[in-house]
Amino acid sequence: MAEVKLKLQSQEGQTFEVEESVACKSQLIKNMVEDSGTDEEIPLPNVKAAILEKVIEYARHYKDSVPPEIEKPLKSAVMQEVVPAWDAAFVELEHEILFELILAANYLDIKSLLDLCCAKIASMLKGKTPEEIRRTFNIENDFTPEEEAQVREENKWAEME
Repeated sequence: MAEVKLKLQSQEGQTFEVEESVACKSQLIKNMVEDSGTDEEIPLPNVKAAILEKVIEYARHYKDSVPPEIEKPLKSAVMQEVVPAWDAAFVELEHEILFELILAANYLDIKSLLDLCCAKIASMLKGKTPEEIRRTFNIENDFTPEEEAQVREENKWAEME
């Protein structure tokens, strides 16, 4: 018997037909299906089509398996050393897409995808100075030297050696 397909509608109104077992990797969609059934198109107004495609790719990859837990704190800044190769390649994305994927994973309640994307961000921060982090993410330093010194003093306890 063929698996039931769900119709997921992106923010732009684009429809994706997805196997129920894949779509239900999202706790949000699973709850919607349990509450309303599978006949209606499921609107996902907070997820752009391009991002929904990435979410579906991830869910299909793990359709018949459970994604591995990511050990925290990360033992390395090299993603291939902390997650399977497919996962590491999956999150090799432009920053903007990675951030949108984090928002979508959070909205759709896909904890393993959220953890993976956050681990990628953490790997980009690991071992970097504040100035290197600012360069990586194009963050402007809007602190005066005095404010920066005050923040450093207040947070001395958090300094890593």
